This record gives sequence, C-alpha cells and structure tokens, in this order.
Amino acid sequence: MSITSLDGVRFAEMVMAGAEHLSANAKMVDALNVFPVPDGDTGTNMNLSMTSGAKEVKNNLNAHIGKVAASLSKGLLMGARGNSGVILSQLFRGFAKEIERKSSINSLELAHAFEAGVTTAYKAVMKPVEGTILTVAKDAAKKGVQAARKQKDIVQFMELFVEEAKASLNRTPELLPVLKEVGVVDSGGQGLLLVYEGFLAVLKGEKLPQVLVGPSMDELVNAEHHKSVQSFMNTDEIQYGYCTEFMVRFEKEKIAKHPFSEDQFRQDLSAYGDSLLVISDDEIAKIHIHSEQPGEVLTYGQRYGSLIKLKIENMREQHSSIVGEQGLQPKVVEKVKEDQQEYGIVTVSMGEGIAELFRSIGASAVIEGGQTMNPSTEDIVKAIEEVNAKKLIILPNNKNIIMAAEQAAEMVDVEAVVVPSKTVPQGITAMLAFNPSAELEQNKEMMTDALANVKTGQITYAVRDTSIDGIAIKKDDFMGIVDGKIVVTDKDKVQGAQSLLQQMVDEDVEILTILYGQDAEEEEINAIVQYIEKEFPDVEVEIHNGKQPLYSFIFSVE
Repeated sequence: MSITSLDGVRFAEMVMAGAEHLSANAKMVDALNVFPVPDGDTGTNMNLSMTSGAKEVKNNLNAHIGKVAASLSKGLLMGARGNSGVILSQLFRGFAKEIERKSSINSLELAHAFEAGVTTAYKAVMKPVEGTILTVAKDAAKKGVQAARKQKDIVQFMELFVEEAKASLNRTPELLPVLKEVGVVDSGGQGLLLVYEGFLAVLKGEKLPQVLVGPSMDELVNAEHHKSVQSFMNTDEIQYGYCTEFMVRFEKEKIAKHPFSEDQFRQDLSAYGDSLLVISDDEIAKIHIHSEQPGEVLTYGQRYGSLIKLKIENMREQHSSIVGEQGLQPKVVEKVKEDQQEYGIVTVSMGEGIAELFRSIGASAVIEGGQTMNPSTEDIVKAIEEVNAKKLIILPNNKNIIMAAEQAAEMVDVEAVVVPSKTVPQGITAMLAFNPSAELEQNKEMMTDALANVKTGQITYAVRDTSIDGIAIKKDDFMGIVDGKIVVTDKDKVQGAQSLLQQMVDEDVEILTILYGQDAEEEEINAIVQYIEKEFPDVEVEIHNGKQPLYSFIFSVE
C-alpha cells in the first residue's frame, strides 16, 4: 500500500504504536543504560514520557496532523522524566512546531519535521554528547531528508529512515568509549528506535516487531557476572552529586523584573553543574541538572516564578545502591521512620468536594486528576512517598489511570497494590470496604469485590457529532453514561439525567448518591431530586457537592 499523505488520524495511530512498543521493551532499554548514572532507568523514563504524550494524543484525537503533533508535544513536555525523556520531548517539540499549521503532510514535510526536532533537541542540551539518542535522531533525520527528495511514498521513506536509525544505533559504541567498554549500544537511542519502529509498523499495517535488531539480552549484560553497567564506574567519580529536576511556572511580576531568555537561563545554570537540560514555553520552564548545590539552582529558578514538580536525588547514594545490589558493595537498608503508618490509601479525585469526601472516609492522600487531567506515574509515586506507610492501596477511580497506578506500585519501595476502580463511586465503595486489620492482599481482594456492588452514572456533554452503539449524538447534547457506556442523549440536561436514572434504578436499589458538579444549577438539582422522590419513593437519596469539572452529575446506585 502506497501512502503519499499523512494526516492526524494515522499519525495518532503511529504515536500509540510507538508508545506501546517502547513500553513493552522498557526493561530491556533499562538494562542498556550506562550514562548518566542517576538516569539508570532510561527505558522507564522514556516509557513514562512517551506514555504521557500518547495519552494526550488519545484525549485530543484530530484529523489535523499539526494539532495531533501539538498534543504529543504537550504530553511529552509535562510527562518528561530524566535526560532521555526530556530529549525525547524536545525531538517532538521541534517536530510539532514545524508542522503546526498543516492538516496533512507529505514525505518531504515529514522529513523536515524530524530534522526540526533534532535542531530543537540539540539546542536544549548544554553540552551534546555524540553516541547517544541525539546522534541516532540526527543521523536518521539527515538520511530522511535525502530519501524524501526522491521517495514520495511515506511507507518506503520510513523504511529507509528506520534502517538508518538502526545503523546509527549500532555505531554508538564507536562514538562513546564507555559503551564500547561495556559492550552495549546507547540506551536512549535504543528507546528512540523502538518508537520509530512502532511508527513504521502502523504505516505498513503490520504487528509490532517481536525481535529487536541489535544485541541479545545476554550480549547486553556481562554473562559471567550479570553486572549492571553502572558497576563500571566508581561512586567517587561522580563530580556533581545531586540530580535535580524541577519546573518554573512563570509569574508576570517576576518576569517583568527579570525577562526570561531560554538561552541566557541555560547559560547561567551551566555554572552550577553538568548534564543540563532546559526547555520552556510561554508558561513554564523545565530544568534537569546535576549539581553540588541544588538549593542554589532552585533559588535561581525562583527569580522567574514559582517552583513546581521538584525532584532531587542523591546520585552517589543511588549508584552505591545499584552496584550494591550486584554484590559489589554492602547493600544499605534505610531505617524505617518512626512515624510510619501501617496503612495508607492514595486515591484520585476530580473536584474539591469529592476530594474532601475521600478524606472524610479515610484517604491518606488525594491526587487531583481524572478525565483530561490524568496524573502521571510520578505524581502517584510522590503521593505514596509523602504518605509514608508500610502498606499502600491505590484507587485510580478512572480506567485511564489504572496503568499509571500499577506502574507506580511497582516503582516504590513499600508494599503497594492497586484496586482497579474506574469511577469515583467505585472508589468510595472500595474505601468503605477497607479493613485496617486485614492483610494487604486480603484488602485488595475485598475492595476489588466491592466494586461490583455499585453502578455509576454520569451526565456530561458531547464535544462533537458521532454515533456510538446505535445512538446518534450531536455536539453539545447531554449524554448519560452508565459504567462507561453511553445509553441516552438529550438536548436538556435534566431530562437526560431523568432518562439515565430510569435505566440505573431497579427494585433492588436502596441508596442513590448524587455528586453535582461545577456547572450544576440549583433548580436542576432540585428538579432531579423531586423526580427521584416521585419515581423511586423507596430509595434513600444522598447529595454531595462534588465540585467536579466536565460532569454535571455523577450518580451511584447500590
């Protein structure tokens, strides 16, 4: 099949496949990591970053490729982790900027977009190192521009593009001595190749490749000792001991005093350490640096605005831990804090009222998130760490957050499980089933079983015309959704809610809970309550101001 034009729909599929392929092979990429030391989870970092980008694309599907690319860029920027994740975000930031006004593109325009991404990524890195993800991206882009001048078929263009990316990856040990010493290719470059392979698979209409080109796992790691590649470095060789990541949210008053220039900002911060990355847009700047004075770095950042999403890691301690696990140094066991709780429950909420409801029934931490604002794995991990408990239960309350929650549970150092709640009412019901005297797995089982006892209904509006399951939906109509399935539509919000309740309430229902949102009017709430009292006189009604966005009403029946 020949493809000469690429639109947003197909590009979105490419992004999803690239993210999926990277995710499936993230641990293999982790095993390749050599430098820098604190970013030892290159596969994990790139996976979380790409997943964030893919989620943004999924939530903003569009036939306009420029808009899809912009969504990918935004998702990558906000979810970027570590050097590799930030560079990946910059590659697609430049890519998106190049095609932002185009509804579809040809092979040459695609090649120029990849080339623009490389230019942006190199600018973001203070001291670019060849033999890394940057080199793989650069070589593939250069070959792509040459190929596109002759090749109009985007499928064949992408085959040549990926072929060069593979060749460049295999050349990385010749450019970076430490790679050759350990006997591996660059981890970031391998992660990028996985994304590109996913792109190509969609264009060719094939399943994602199961066998990777490159060294086998036995070749990646020393077969005799199975050492991590970090073991080839000594802890005392680390010059700058703190991996510091944070974001600056610009404030008008501060910017007026200190006008922001990304180039100058990067130049000033370079005096504090190395491995510096700075990226910014009109609202925020994101910084990654290895420094001996993280406090001074943060103080400098505050000149331009408020600090958000801070993360500081002691790289010497991290390195010692990694090699210690390989039996090279004694493994240090952290002393448990005296005030550590036995149990903690981390839950996700959309709306201040719902958050307060969760706290009132025992939630240890509530993460703001939900539809269109899914928290990242990093957000969930930070919430778990702040709770400081021996055992953790995570309630996602949204099907799109379950995967991020499961990744977070695997990343933390404490026992953590996920109860796969898909809605806020399910989360509330699960919490009420929690038994502080039971073991963690018992609680997971009991709370998961409780999810089946509640039915969730939601009223929201349609953002476009469509047809689902035989139901014709018009833009701005109100939709009634039961456990994820659209069952009614109506131009009137109250009538739509009434029709929804007719499908939810049967003779077995005893309790009906109403969580009304930010846009719910008092007369609408009263009309719905009066309807329930008339139609279902034996049902007990509870009403809470959830203050949630997007959903005028959330109903639960038990």
